[in-house]
Amino acid sequence: MILEMKVPSPGESITEVEIAEWLVQDGDYVEKDQAIAEVDSDKATLELPAEASGTITLKAEEGDAVEVGAIVCLIDTAAAKPEGSEPAAKVEKKEEAPKKEESKPVASEAKTYATGTPSPAAKKILDEKGISASAVSGTGRDGRITKDDAVKAVPSMGTPTGGSRGESRSKLSMLRRKVAERLVEAKNTTAMLTTFNEVDMSPIFNLRKEYKEAFKAKHGVSLGFMSFFTLAVVRALKLYPAVNSMIDGKEMVSYDFCDISIAVSGPKGLMVPVIRNAENLTFRGVEAEVKRLALRARDGQITVDEMTGGTFTISNGGVFGSMLSTPIINPPQSGILGMHNIVERPVAVNGNVEIRPIMYVALSYDHRIIDGKESVGFLVAVKEALENPAELLMDNDPKRALEM
Repeated sequence: MILEMKVPSPGESITEVEIAEWLVQDGDYVEKDQAIAEVDSDKATLELPAEASGTITLKAEEGDAVEVGAIVCLIDTAAAKPEGSEPAAKVEKKEEAPKKEESKPVASEAKTYATGTPSPAAKKILDEKGISASAVSGTGRDGRITKDDAVKAVPSMGTPTGGSRGESRSKLSMLRRKVAERLVEAKNTTAMLTTFNEVDMSPIFNLRKEYKEAFKAKHGVSLGFMSFFTLAVVRALKLYPAVNSMIDGKEMVSYDFCDISIAVSGPKGLMVPVIRNAENLTFRGVEAEVKRLALRARDGQITVDEMTGGTFTISNGGVFGSMLSTPIINPPQSGILGMHNIVERPVAVNGNVEIRPIMYVALSYDHRIIDGKESVGFLVAVKEALENPAELLMDNDPKRALEM
């Protein structure tokens, strides 16, 4: 019996996926539920499991965009499993020779043929011009540099180095293309503005120094910065509900819950999983959820549902060393908070200059729905909570707040 395997729907509103990588080869014997391919949607990368055991025939190539419900492979369920065989291993990528009918060799490929292989007449002309043969793409057979190529060659206006000047091209994944589309959409369809402030992280440093060992021993997760920032954002969203709103046509939709999206770097690019109902979480709850979502994103296991929704986003560019940035809104949300690296800076404290760990923070917001007063007030509220977490986030009882 020949089983036709079709592309399942990875989520609502997704109509097509891209074959990111085949994990088996044509003709392999596969076991039921064995991962045979990775497919990219515009929201996540998912594994495609075999629906039955048998010999597989591939009907799509890597990089192909296929519609949900389309046939991507056939499985001959009547085929016997080869004796002593193991499940097909992940396919190693093979280099493919450039197809001449598709395009001319790029500079790096042309160099293979061109270096040292111009005709004697061409070589003489190039030497007179001071042009290296590696810098010329030949039009002769197998990329050979002809006399005409040498005559037309123009010396570089820069300093000749003789180094490689190759280039390579690779197709953007569907997820990367969708991210690009959403970023451009956010820039083109929102009245985006960014306001900045700075935060003295000393109080948080002191709390972490005092309680981090006990916190990890009790809860099994580290006491990081994300719990402080997430709970500070929740407090500020309650004070300034317009920031926890979004535009839907001619209506403003406001939420009485805080679903906080956290931007994390995954193997396929930027992903934004959501911490649901963050207003109900403790420090332990936030840290545990951040760790869970980050691990799933790193391992490529994050699902569409885990990245759907969100009423506000936090992005931490500081982990990569960013000092300051203007984060782009994650539509249809109306605001995003950018965290940055923490640097010791001289600051004035009660008339004296002191060295404090300072973080610059940035709030990008949609000015169509959030006024300047609200945006600045929101960011100041975040700053206040981070600089006085014991009172504003822990009800003046840090030990109890961190034990919950």
